[in-house]
Amino acid sequence: MTTSSTFAIIGGGLAGAKAAEALRDKDFDGHVVLYAAEEHLPYERPPLSKEFLLGTKQFGDFTAAPSAWYRDHHVELQLGTEVSAVDRAAHTLSLPDGTTASYDKLLLATGSTPKRPPIPGADADGVHYLRTIDDAAALNSLLREGASLAIVGAGWIGLEVAAGARERGASVTVVETAEVPLMAALGREVGEVFAAMHRDHGVDLRLKTTVEEITTSGGRATGLKLGDGSTVTADAVLVAVGAAANIGLAEQAGLATGNGGVLVDASLRTSDPDIFAVGDIAAAEHPVFGTRIRTEHWANALKQPAIAAAGMLGKPQEYTELPYFFTDQYDLGMEYVGHAPAYERVVFRGDLRGREFTAFWLDAENRVLAGMNLNIWEGLDDIKSLVRSRERVDPDQLVGA
Repeated sequence: MTTSSTFAIIGGGLAGAKAAEALRDKDFDGHVVLYAAEEHLPYERPPLSKEFLLGTKQFGDFTAAPSAWYRDHHVELQLGTEVSAVDRAAHTLSLPDGTTASYDKLLLATGSTPKRPPIPGADADGVHYLRTIDDAAALNSLLREGASLAIVGAGWIGLEVAAGARERGASVTVVETAEVPLMAALGREVGEVFAAMHRDHGVDLRLKTTVEEITTSGGRATGLKLGDGSTVTADAVLVAVGAAANIGLAEQAGLATGNGGVLVDASLRTSDPDIFAVGDIAAAEHPVFGTRIRTEHWANALKQPAIAAAGMLGKPQEYTELPYFFTDQYDLGMEYVGHAPAYERVVFRGDLRGREFTAFWLDAENRVLAGMNLNIWEGLDDIKSLVRSRERVDPDQLVGA
């Protein structure tokens, strides 16, 4: 690519910032422009439900790069600019002021949006959703000693906020339709560990329970009315029932979509050879698992952009990193690697009751699909090797028998 080429990036999160960084690291000397819908510098999102709520990190601690970096590396940063359309034939983008901008290569890193369930009262004042720094700041102002918070959903966001709120002295009720927290992500066996931990820390955890209504008074949320007829009184409500990938722009452009995201090959190229997609929206062919995988986790936003940048520069590579995510709740730290949407059983090594163990998810042929270290900070590379090998293992050896 020549210095007259323009590479456009749509998305102001970590993935967008890392894409700009990767292009410069790979010596692209053309024009790089990053369009961010928010007015803030691109930033990482995991601290929003962790350290930011605990007060141990401020916004400047988790911006992807300071403003000086964009200036020094000649990256045009268009904050508060939401691209409304992509014209693939003309290679142009429609901007909010009615103008268009040209691109030679385009990277979509548009992230995801919290789901808004069709619950009466879901749009009332005092109902919170957590995706942006502004969302986190609004929630942060409410979490004080003696406050009460009702959380709809016992996924990662819901549980991390519950932990932060309890550590700040707020009372917390979590309502979840599944039998255990994190059922979809981890399954029953490990979900029960998280259920016990939150109850040990004073969370009122209501499982197998639906929310019929977010109750209000004067247009402001006052709590929840549950499917079993009971009610929960709260100063504020957090709805955390998952997220939907922001694929509207890709659909408008006529790109192939599926699996809840934008279909990309292992090099993260879409159905248009000049457009790539990374992060939450990328439903990518995975060489290790032989299937498409789309995950909404920090690791993809961090590592996929370098692969996409290589492809944009005409030197395609494959993204072979295993899915990875982590959480911090109370005194618990966890790292998970692999992909186990359907598994036969889970085996444990270590102290399950004391919450210091390694878990392995196995298929019917005793191949390791995924592994997780909980309060153990070694051996993750060994887990990765087991997952990548696709070899059968002896479960008794895994547990140290």
